[in-house]
Amino acid sequence: MEETREISALFHLIDDPDDEVFNTVSNRIISIGANIIPNLEHLWETTPDESVQDRIELLIHRLHYCDLVQEFTRWKSLPEPDLLAGALLVSKFQYPDLNVNNVLQDVEKMRRNIWLELNSYLTPLEQTNVLTTILYNYYHLKGTELNHSEPNDFLLNKVLDAKRGNSISNGILYLVLCDLLDIPIRAVHIPRQFILAYFELDNGQWDKLPANPSHRIQFYIDPMSGQVFTQKDVETYFRRISVPPTASFFRPLSNVRIVQVLLEEFAKCFENDQHYYKYDELMQLSAMISE
Repeated sequence: MEETREISALFHLIDDPDDEVFNTVSNRIISIGANIIPNLEHLWETTPDESVQDRIELLIHRLHYCDLVQEFTRWKSLPEPDLLAGALLVSKFQYPDLNVNNVLQDVEKMRRNIWLELNSYLTPLEQTNVLTTILYNYYHLKGTELNHSEPNDFLLNKVLDAKRGNSISNGILYLVLCDLLDIPIRAVHIPRQFILAYFELDNGQWDKLPANPSHRIQFYIDPMSGQVFTQKDVETYFRRISVPPTASFFRPLSNVRIVQVLLEEFAKCFENDQHYYKYDELMQLSAMISE
């Protein structure tokens, strides 16, 4: 963006020690929109004062966040919000310059490698074993415990780079591949877990599932490792945590709800004084797309 007299004046006031002045200046800069980001980046490069650099970084982040709010609004308004697109929007919170096409290419390579090993004669368990073997053995995807001091473990682009993620991010990758391959696996709301389930459907129609679809679940998958669990294993788990297995726990989670879970858990990575504004922003995004 061409640096006008107004922009130059605003930039001269970024280092003003008066918080009220800085808030007025920052609000005006934000109102100009994302086109001003290159100017701010140039100002950051030519500013020796670290405290002023911090202010500039915050302004750039707020501009990216405003764009992200609009992108999430558009995503939520779609008739069927796509899980991969939603997960990548979460990644863009931390990596606003993310090359989405590179991620899509990586996912497509995985899909093709799995598709080449599938055929219509495989049983549900054999289908799942093909996907699990390629994902965890061929690509060496690793599962890590949910650790809020490792924000990258929540982000799909970083999971694809490092081949490691937690149950939520690995689970999202697994679900994205299942959707692309028409394998009827969805996430279910088992307490304190992010678990996937293979459903038996009527003519592939998810909307025909009964109110309590537990008897339609053939088995469960732990996205940390790809390990398969039976209904009996899950019933044992419910007894151990002293929670009655009500119908709601066995209904497939929507893509919007999964992205909400991702946003809320990712937000916990920023529950500290220095980055608490990021916690607030992520929770606001979660509330905004609430069903």
